[in-house]
Amino acid sequence: MTQIISLSDRAAERIKEIMSKDQKSLGVRVGVKSGGCAGMAYIMEYAKEKKPNDEMIEDKGVKVFIDPAAVMYLLGTQMDYKKDKFSSSFVFNNPNETERCGCGESFKI
Repeated sequence: MTQIISLSDRAAERIKEIMSKDQKSLGVRVGVKSGGCAGMAYIMEYAKEKKPNDEMIEDKGVKVFIDPAAVMYLLGTQMDYKKDKFSSSFVFNNPNETERCGCGESFKI
């Protein structure tokens, strides 16, 4: 079975770094929402608790809680962390995407 989401080493290290500053969180929650120029956008937030229907995976020592409505959109996705001179961000490498907007903020399945 394909894992819903996996983390690159850089993403796992960055999440651990962020989590070390917020001791109340169990991990991160990932989901999708309608919006953006391509129709859908990724959302990420601290997970203070496991919601009843959350899917939970643990990868490289990081707990990722996945909104049940997002599972079918995220199946097989790798979360990475990229940093360049002017910005840094988490990036979702999703094999289910059929289109991505130019700004990289939204996608279509």
